[in-house]
Amino acid sequence: MKKTLIAHSPDADDIFMYYAIKFGWVDMKDTHFDNIAKDIQTLNEDALKGVYDIVAISFALYPHIKDEYALLRTAVSFGEGYGPKVIKRKGTSLKKNFKVALSGEHTTNAMLFRIKFPHARISYMNFLEIEQAVLDGKVDAGVLIHESILTYADELEVEIEMWDIWQELAGDALPLPLGGMAIRRSIPLNKAIEYENTLTKAVQVARDHKDRLSKMLLERDLVRIDAPTLDKYLELYANDASITLSAVQYQAINKLFEIGYKNGFYSSPIQIEDYLIPTEYKDLRNS
Repeated sequence: MKKTLIAHSPDADDIFMYYAIKFGWVDMKDTHFDNIAKDIQTLNEDALKGVYDIVAISFALYPHIKDEYALLRTAVSFGEGYGPKVIKRKGTSLKKNFKVALSGEHTTNAMLFRIKFPHARISYMNFLEIEQAVLDGKVDAGVLIHESILTYADELEVEIEMWDIWQELAGDALPLPLGGMAIRRSIPLNKAIEYENTLTKAVQVARDHKDRLSKMLLERDLVRIDAPTLDKYLELYANDASITLSAVQYQAINKLFEIGYKNGFYSSPIQIEDYLIPTEYKDLRNS
């Protein structure tokens, strides 16, 4: 059997959306899936180097890898009225050139933050270290992502929500595109379509059996949060809108790319519909 490695982040939504495969609830003929979990910036850097065939990425990274990877339509995470948070110690005020910790140069939140706060002094660090860096005074503020948006210390408060920054820039009440999955273009098209279908089914099955799967993840210590927090978090980032991209999500991704291009983050404008796997190929090939 062909071994296929899927690289995803260690946060609860990615774990949840993949583990229907890991637990054997979903499979693909003649294929053995395995997985590796790394923080999202490391995955972004690995995608730039072409390390993995299938890899989770920040949506803001995608224009930089569009020639080597296609974007999958499934296992996507968006914010709708929520998202990463810029936090600081309670009662403090931020200067124009405040020091801030971000989770990685190529993350969506980093691009939006840099547009909003061009004078901030940025340090990049693992997302698990950001909260403590603010508490210890190493930085004035930090952008929390993943589960930490729900669990940060009482000594901290929100300066601004990334959702609010997104709304200022996008202006259309569109969902905030955070992360998705990319697949290497050199994979034969028929096989790539099978991969996408299998991963889509995995997210669908995970949603259909959310309670059972969540219990298994908790029992095996595969997530870093407790049951109530996991339930809330999955409804934010691994919900029914994560199964396959919708028309409004296409609009949101294109708006993100437009904002990035206008602000000098990309060398050319792109439309995401031009960079998906052409699923009609299989029907045409078999007709």
